[in-house]
Amino acid sequence: MQDARARAIALTAGDPDFGRELMQRYGCAGCHTIPGVPRAQGKVGPTLQGFAARVYIGGVATNSPETLIQWIENPRSIDPMTAMPITGISRAEARHVAAYLYTLR
Repeated sequence: MQDARARAIALTAGDPDFGRELMQRYGCAGCHTIPGVPRAQGKVGPTLQGFAARVYIGGVATNSPETLIQWIENPRSIDPMTAMPITGISRAEARHVAAYLYTLR
């Protein structure tokens, strides 16, 4: 887990622990099942288990740190038809959320 954490920080310049908190604050659990986030058992969006190993984000964009950060901040800038809402999360906060997602192996 420490290797995954160090890699996530290096990829995103974010704080995975703060990212997990932000996922609770922004209501991500309403749609997603998120390992490590209490009561995150949403069934509308995909589970985020194993996110770091995924090839695509939202089924349409290559999984890279910058694309993920953009997706979290404004998913419709990548896929105008996505059901994922724009939450108002800032780019800086999106970095932290991305860091947490990249710890999920």
